[in-house]
Amino acid sequence: MATVELTKENFDEIVSGNGFVLIDFWAEWCGPCKQFGPVFERSSDKHDDLVFAKVDTEAQPELAQAFEIQSIPTVMIVRDNIAVFAQPGALPAEALEDVIGQARALDMDEVRASVAESQQSGQAQAEQAQ
Repeated sequence: MATVELTKENFDEIVSGNGFVLIDFWAEWCGPCKQFGPVFERSSDKHDDLVFAKVDTEAQPELAQAFEIQSIPTVMIVRDNIAVFAQPGALPAEALEDVIGQARALDMDEVRASVAESQQSGQAQAEQAQ
């Protein structure tokens, strides 16, 4: 499966409309990005049930800022609208496959419960600070 180009215009539709999205934040001038690109593409061919997407940080600076991308390439995995993995650096093929396997194995009910608990804790701390 070919990768999809993510833009600020199609981001919500693609990420919300798919349960498992791998995102490669990259730029044309970035040497490690160019080395990682073929690894990402080959992985997309192996996992045709997943959405592989690329964000050109030069063309889409708003998306890079929204996700606080500070170095590229950065790989992010979003499952059920929750970012479950984000790591800067060009991953070797084996490491990318391992991360995909770990993300597939996640119990998303547990992840959602953990996120909700974290949000409640953050709200309680904010209320105590007032």
